[in-house]
Order: sequence, then C-alpha cells, then structure tokens
Amino acid sequence: MSAISVGQAVILGAVEGVTEFLPVSSTGHLKITEGLMGIPVDDDAVVGFSAVIQVGAIAAVLVYFFKDIVRIVSAWFRGLRNREERYHHDYKFAWWVIYATIPIVVVGLAAKPLIEGPLASLWVVAGSLIVGSGVMWAADRMGRHKRGEDDTSFKDAMLVGSSQILALLFPGFSRSGATMSTALVLDLDRVAATRLSFFLGIPALTGAGLYELKDALGTGAGAVPLAVGTVVSFAVAYASIAWLLKFVAKHSFHAFVVYRIVVGVLLFGLLATGVVEA
Repeated sequence: MSAISVGQAVILGAVEGVTEFLPVSSTGHLKITEGLMGIPVDDDAVVGFSAVIQVGAIAAVLVYFFKDIVRIVSAWFRGLRNREERYHHDYKFAWWVIYATIPIVVVGLAAKPLIEGPLASLWVVAGSLIVGSGVMWAADRMGRHKRGEDDTSFKDAMLVGSSQILALLFPGFSRSGATMSTALVLDLDRVAATRLSFFLGIPALTGAGLYELKDALGTGAGAVPLAVGTVVSFAVAYASIAWLLKFVAKHSFHAFVVYRIVVGVLLFGLLATGVVEA
C-alpha cells in the first residue's frame, strides 16, 4: 500500500511546484503539509517521494530556460573540441555549475543519515525558516545589486553553489533562499541572483531525485502517486518561475522574509500545541 495517496500527491506536487524556487523552503513547506495531513515526515517512502517530485520542478526549469541551457551546453561541447572556444563565458559557466555541485553532493552522501533522521524534524524546519529570514533580510540590505549575470565568476559559482549545503542540512532554510542570499552578498542584482540559483539547482536537485527514485519505489511510494505528484509539480513550478523573475525585477525580498517568519512562528505554535508532530 502506498504511503501517499493520489490526492495527497496532487497537494504535495502543487506545494513543491510553488515553493521550490521561491526563497521560502520547499522542503519546509512539504514537511509542514505532510505533518498536517498526518503523513510521517521521516518515513523513507515519504522522504523519497519528496525528492522525486522535485524532478518535476527541475523539468520546468529545463523547459523555461531551454534556449539558455542549449546555448551553455553547446558552448561547453565546442570548448571541449576547440581550445579557442574555452575563453567563452558560457563554456566557463558550464564548468562552474559542475564544480559548484560537488560540495553539496559530498555533504549529501556523507550526512544522509542525519538529513533523513534528526535534521528532518519540524522543529528544525521552524527554526531554519526564521533564521534564514534574518540571513535573507541582511543579504538584501547589504548587497549593492551592481553586477549582472555576465559578471559572474568561478568564485561566485562556488560560493553560491556551496551555500546549498545550508538548506540540505537545515530544511526550512531554503535552497533558493541560501543561494540568492549568497549571490546578493556578492553584489549580484536580484535577477542575476535568481537565475544563478535556478541554474545551480538543476544538477543538484535532478541528482537527488534520481538517487532517491529506487528507494522511493522500494519503500512504499507508489508509481502512480509519484507520477501524479511530479506532473503537478512541473506545471505549477513553470508558472512559479515566470512569476518570480518578473517579481524580483521590481521588488526586494522583503515580502518573502515576512512570510517566512510568519510560517516559522505558526509552525512553532502548531508543534507546541501538538496539532502537528515533529
């Protein structure tokens, strides 16, 4: 029997799609939603399900940024064959994304028991939501927003990519929030920070989803709920990406900071009163 029903998969897919790329923590929102629906957040099948439906959100990024991705990947292949092409920014950027993914892969494999165990607690999620809000607020105020996407460097990619570890270890911190905040501190403008967060998330989240697929199917997460959740995640994430890029072009991250604090405090209240279990 599947640990997650089709109806629950639709809800979780929608939550994943809305929150994966917004700096509000998709993992945190999924765990909160699972808790409210009485789904055990530390169950192996549930953890695997959450990772797999992320692939739907990543597929939305691949479709939305298809032309950019083709341009970057083409430049990478040209550079492998032609030394002169290796000076092109797109060729370098492709390698930066690869290098910047290594830290989170190493930590993810090494700390897997902690990530799927004690750190999966909703108490951790609540605390991370609030602490991450402070980091985001400070980064948005500190950043001078003077550098665009073409100004990114290897150092930028490595620092921003490595910041994903915060969200991996502390669900609720938000992968998008961590990467965008780091990019803002490095003086990238909000649109460049957001786009860099998208590109760096592609290999990390795709790898996590594929890695968890076998375990998700083998521990009770049915194929049909997985497929439904992934499709819903894709559709909702595509709309979310389009909205976010338009929003950050004209607004600060202040609204996200306030929202995260409200959700974090609310979650603490739900946990303290026993409405949801950690």
